[in-house]
Amino acid sequence: MPTQPVVTLRSRTDEDLDALYTIASDLDTWEERNPGRPAVPTREAWRSRLTAREADPGSDISFVIDVGGEAVGRVDVFDISEIARHAEIGIALVPSAQGKGIGSEAMSQILDFAFTRANLRRVHLEVIASNAAAIRVYEKAGFVVEGRQREHAWVRGRYEDIVRMGLLRAEWTPRDDRG
Repeated sequence: MPTQPVVTLRSRTDEDLDALYTIASDLDTWEERNPGRPAVPTREAWRSRLTAREADPGSDISFVIDVGGEAVGRVDVFDISEIARHAEIGIALVPSAQGKGIGSEAMSQILDFAFTRANLRRVHLEVIASNAAAIRVYEKAGFVVEGRQREHAWVRGRYEDIVRMGLLRAEWTPRDDRG
């Protein structure tokens, strides 16, 4: 049985920029990460937006997903409501890290952070309906389908539904490995 890679969430370093730019410029997964018009940003424009966002993070929280000292993705908690205590979660991995349990582990860790550290009451996310692998990961983490926006996204030449999923802290099962 293959061993599960050790996944950690950490802050970004300059050494992570290549992996993160790979994700940002990957047109094959654009619609799964971004509702805007598909366009590969120049590295300079992307770096400028990243720097601006980090200089004024507001209430957004961003982590690099690390496996063996190497950045393989990112996970974000954003649009945090300080009053209602809810937020949206987004996750993206480099192609070589997909299908290995890394996303599931990163999701488990960000949920622990969101509910126990950030004191959120509810988290939600959106996913294109054809992304069955991601939907399985989210359901495994405890998310339930809350709704569907029919033909809401233009994805690779056709309209697709957006599935909205949510998880309440009261429904979440914390991991028992924090020691």
